[in-house]
Amino acid sequence: MKVLCFGSLNIDYTYKVEHFVRKGETLSSESLQVFSGGKGLNQSIALAKAGVEVYHAGAVGEDGGFLLEELKGANVDVSHITVRKDIRTGNAIIQNDREGDNCILLYGGANQAITEEQVDVVLECFGAGDFLVLQNEINKLSYLMEQAHKKGMKIVLNPSPMNEKIFTLPLETVDYFLLNEIEAGQILHQDVAENFDGKELAEQIVQRYPEAAVVLTMGGAGAVYMDRKECVVQPVYKVPVVDTTAAGDTFTGFFLGGILKGCSVKDAMNLAARAAAIAVTRQGAAPSIPLLQEVERFF
Repeated sequence: MKVLCFGSLNIDYTYKVEHFVRKGETLSSESLQVFSGGKGLNQSIALAKAGVEVYHAGAVGEDGGFLLEELKGANVDVSHITVRKDIRTGNAIIQNDREGDNCILLYGGANQAITEEQVDVVLECFGAGDFLVLQNEINKLSYLMEQAHKKGMKIVLNPSPMNEKIFTLPLETVDYFLLNEIEAGQILHQDVAENFDGKELAEQIVQRYPEAAVVLTMGGAGAVYMDRKECVVQPVYKVPVVDTTAAGDTFTGFFLGGILKGCSVKDAMNLAARAAAIAVTRQGAAPSIPLLQEVERFF
């Protein structure tokens, strides 16, 4: 069984600020740091650090060479990444405030230059039972999902960033939805109240897509797993928060890593929660993701 993450690769420009910049405001930042990022890259690294053999597919510009080195350093196979001469690597401008929260502005760049030809060439190397991990930061998602479904691959979708494009996708082919409460509400076309019930939200998604399992992450409220047969509620581990940028991607990688290595859902959820707790105590996206050995030692 192989794992293919077909997703984004970004250069993250992270600004430390007192508060998020407001309309019409010019704000000085306390610092600027440049990190590797992109939800696809982050999730590939999280999967690799969780002990899974993972292949990454996507595209960068000639300015993105250090992202490939970052992936290779984490033991991710990069042979399916295209280097484009005609477009820059995707990037993100991240504001990180004093509470550790963040807001992000994305430029798609090479992430939005995926071709059907590239998809066909990559998928030739994968087959029935292999996992395909997707996010919403690249183009050609519908084609990817359709072709992977025909091959019998297991499709994992993290619909982030959530937008109208998600509703054009063949969501009935998804085997695992990994999403937060806001994204869950948007998929269900409803507003999520402050006192929302996570189990109820997850159950509604399962009712709409009965062939899928749902992992709902809820920040400080923990996480919920739901499918037609099982429900697991995972509390959050309380830690000092420095930067939440890659918390969801870390949770995704370690949950899937646990499942792929034969863990029960309960154990995979607990592993993911511990990994995410470590990640939020560190600055940056990919660099904040812990190794499996660190997670196993964390209580």
